[in-house]
Amino acid sequence: MQLINLPNSLTILRVLALPFCAYALFKNGGNDSTWQIIAWCGFFLTGLTDFLDGKLARARKEVTAFGTFLDPVADKAAIGTAMIGLSIQDKLWWWVTAVILIREIAVTALRLFVIKGGVIPASKGGKLKAMCQGFGVGFYILPLPTWAHLPRDLLMAFTIGITLTTGFDYFKKALKK
Repeated sequence: MQLINLPNSLTILRVLALPFCAYALFKNGGNDSTWQIIAWCGFFLTGLTDFLDGKLARARKEVTAFGTFLDPVADKAAIGTAMIGLSIQDKLWWWVTAVILIREIAVTALRLFVIKGGVIPASKGGKLKAMCQGFGVGFYILPLPTWAHLPRDLLMAFTIGITLTTGFDYFKKALKK
């Protein structure tokens, strides 16, 4: 199996796109609606490559250890880049960023620890968590009207709940292994 294949190339591209996404997020002080939309598009495309690389890897039977390791790292890097950037700009509370990123780092560390015993596959809850994080953070990047802030904040509250719930579930599964 080749190390560099289309799915792995998409994952690498996702990581390489993050500096541009961060640049767009901070361009003109982070308050330029055009650049906010560009930043959102950049993060949306990175999320789309996350969806595509896994589908392609399984469909083409090109799942590699490199891709299995790098894909979740790229996901954490993307969500971390957006959340930290938004928190620096005071658009997202730091405690939200801390809770989500601490959970993500803890689960990633656990994955590395249990990898010899076999990888714990992503659950449906984990996939829902990733989707909610992507959309939730995306709504903080976009220049939304004030009336949309409450639904955005409620989605983020749900996202925090599912992030913590799936994290606890992941640790339970790991302890059983």
